[in-house]
Amino acid sequence: QVQLVESGGGLVQAGGSLRLSCAASGRTVTTYTMGWFRQAPGKERESVAATRWSRGSTYYADYADSVKGRFTIFRDNAKNAVYLQMNSLKPEDTAVYYCAASLMGAPSYDYWGQGTQVTVSS
Repeated sequence: QVQLVESGGGLVQAGGSLRLSCAASGRTVTTYTMGWFRQAPGKERESVAATRWSRGSTYYADYADSVKGRFTIFRDNAKNAVYLQMNSLKPEDTAVYYCAASLMGAPSYDYWGQGTQVTVSS
């Protein structure tokens, strides 16, 4: 089992920045696919970013078009954690952000955090 705990959400003005953290425990997630998702009120949950491990110790990152160039996902394997650096925030980025983990090659995410609220004021 993997437990995920997000932190770092809050209220920020448009144009500002936040860094979300996701601390994993229970297992080392070095080779897990780690993703960030978000869900705004009345909307479906959407993928924001993901980082995938590739044999050869390389990580690949994918981003939703809406956040490309503004958000960066990265890991700290020493801390068994993944982060989402969010810059140039917009009011439409307001949502509950969730961290998720899946075994490499798995068809879906198996583990989810409880979420952290991000609110961007205009």
